Amino acid sequence: MPQVKPRSSYRLTFAVLAASTAAFSMLQSLVSPVLPVIQRDLHTSAGTVTWVLTAWLLAASVATPLMGRIGDMIGKERTLLAALAAIALGCLLAALAPNVAVLIVARVIQGLGGALFPLSFGIIRDEFPPGRVVSAVGAMSAVIALGGGTGIVLAGPVVSALNWRWLFWIPLGIVTVTGLLAWRFVPPSPVRSAGRVNWPAAALLSGWLVALLLPLSKGNAWGWAAPRTVGLFALAVVLLAAWVAVEVRSGNPLIDMRMMRLPTVWTTNIVALLFGAGMFGVYAFLPQFMQIPRATGYGFGSSVGEAGLLMVPMLATMAVAGMLSGPMAAWFPSRAQVVAGALLSTAASAAFAFAHSAPWEVATAAAVFGVGIGLAYSSMTSLIVHSVPMAQTGAASGMNANIRTIGASIGTAVVSSIVTGDLRADGLPTESAFTTAFVALAVAAALSVAVGLLIPRARHTTVTASHAPAAEPELADARA
Repeated sequence: MPQVKPRSSYRLTFAVLAASTAAFSMLQSLVSPVLPVIQRDLHTSAGTVTWVLTAWLLAASVATPLMGRIGDMIGKERTLLAALAAIALGCLLAALAPNVAVLIVARVIQGLGGALFPLSFGIIRDEFPPGRVVSAVGAMSAVIALGGGTGIVLAGPVVSALNWRWLFWIPLGIVTVTGLLAWRFVPPSPVRSAGRVNWPAAALLSGWLVALLLPLSKGNAWGWAAPRTVGLFALAVVLLAAWVAVEVRSGNPLIDMRMMRLPTVWTTNIVALLFGAGMFGVYAFLPQFMQIPRATGYGFGSSVGEAGLLMVPMLATMAVAGMLSGPMAAWFPSRAQVVAGALLSTAASAAFAFAHSAPWEVATAAAVFGVGIGLAYSSMTSLIVHSVPMAQTGAASGMNANIRTIGASIGTAVVSSIVTGDLRADGLPTESAFTTAFVALAVAAALSVAVGLLIPRARHTTVTASHAPAAEPELADARA
């Protein structure tokens, strides 16, 4: 008889999942600060090198909900290993890439690892004692957010000491080790959903995501009123409508529209969209502001490494807030944490806009922003995970992560359009451009406060696969 893998300590399982997701989340931001270096080294254009980011974004957006659903069906641990293998292969190919075309293909392969996020949350819900799930989900969300910020901090020192290829060699080593540990210690999924992958729905989902994210990523270069930009946005609307129609009529949906219409789910997803916009807007452009020469009268003249160090307070507070989010849930509910995180993010974004004359001011605002992100990201994931049946955890949390990615694209595109739309004679953005951009992020954060207040208060029940009837009242409400 085949040997059955023993169920290991849930703490060990968490450590393996945390290392995996941290490595992947770093890949989101590691290359962003060093794109000019890659451009020079591979002898390509500024427009082409941006595909190193765009390709990853598109692949992750498509793979996250799709592989989350596959994990719910065939087993989360199997799909986790497949995602880790894709990341490792993509990192190896990127580290050895002889030209930018190969590097872009490598980033597409890496993007398949986006499934790590929903799979990790699903495994936590399957394996952890009920009393530990909220804390573990909060901690894992903090690891994901922290990994993205850590990439910005590490990029400069790694490239200065070694070269940009080590931005892929290092994650390759981490992913290889954690893959072996996952194969050994992550147990088989005890909860699986029946059915098969709805491939027409998957094709339509992929289609509208690509049609939406491509012009969001490239609209600034193409022109927002250009025919292909407008055409792709129109195509995204049509494909989205078709996808929803197919999912609603399907007896085997990829994403259950009844689940997506649950009050807790749709409100939390809108907050996730707004937070994704704010977080990645800050990640992408706060370091750029710090690197503006002092001679302009408003920049700090920081190097890539120095700008990364000024982001450390944000990472530290993000980690602490994210780790404390779960334990605090008993007396500071997840809904209240989302609202508090949104308020803090609003205040921090306003501070970036109007109090940025000294490094300590920016570092202080960044620390406040980190608390807001840590609280909100952890509590949003907890709200989603505890609002859907266990068999749909992967698909639901995957879609939530995907919506944050869409928000990140929107935020980055909007901020980029504002910052690059008002340039000085020397080609640098003006101070007023940065101010306007951070005000826009503050408005997005303020909107997330309003939407956060619409999230229903918890009813202190947890929906599980073995208690499916408990989910029916909410699902019935969603049908109405």
